[in-house]
Amino acid sequence: MLSELKNEFTKDNIDLYLREIAKEYRKRIGKGTPAELILIGGASVLLNYGFRDMTMDIDALISAASVMKDVINYVGDKFGLPNGWLNTDFRNTGSYTPRLVQFSTYYKSYYRVLTVRTVRAEYLIAMKLRAGRQYKNDLSDILGILADHEKKGTPIQMEQIKKAVCDLYGNWEKIPASSCEFIEKAMADGRFGELYEEVTAGEKEARELLIQVEQNYHGAVGEANAGDIIAILRRKKQRK
Repeated sequence: MLSELKNEFTKDNIDLYLREIAKEYRKRIGKGTPAELILIGGASVLLNYGFRDMTMDIDALISAASVMKDVINYVGDKFGLPNGWLNTDFRNTGSYTPRLVQFSTYYKSYYRVLTVRTVRAEYLIAMKLRAGRQYKNDLSDILGILADHEKKGTPIQMEQIKKAVCDLYGNWEKIPASSCEFIEKAMADGRFGELYEEVTAGEKEARELLIQVEQNYHGAVGEANAGDIIAILRRKKQRK
């Protein structure tokens, strides 16, 4: 769970790799069988906003001929990227919903054969709320998106977020209670930029705590117990 791919993806190199995928895909299969990638998670944040510098892998939903898997591996080998650099593992998480296709947004086309879509604004927030991991960038990404729209004069309202959650997941029952509490407090506070700095620091601390536990007790940390472990370790730190 805590293992990281040893590569940093930025907005610029993601665009480079997407062009290479499109070029190689077209070379192998021609332009008569178009492909579509919906980039989610950190990749969507990077392509649409400027508050994050990088992500460690690229999560995507892929609609393409079967040769696309080989193309992705070819591009990865060409640029020395780790296995799984662009993956569909997201389908196995609670944040996945087939409705993402409907609510994704056009980003760019490459070589008239590859269309790339992303998830933006309130729908990305809804997905991050569903995940709600304290040791990832879920909560800080929410605040970064809110702060960005506030600065641009296009603030996101709570009603928009509620609609996005219902559009993707049907209702709020699938959103963790901690995420519900987080977004309600954040929207009431309104200091998204300041909160972003605080939450980013907290996420970094949580990752370091979990890494320490994993080093001492290999295999002890998982998605199901990470939040409880973080809470216990933080209480211990406070008592010292």
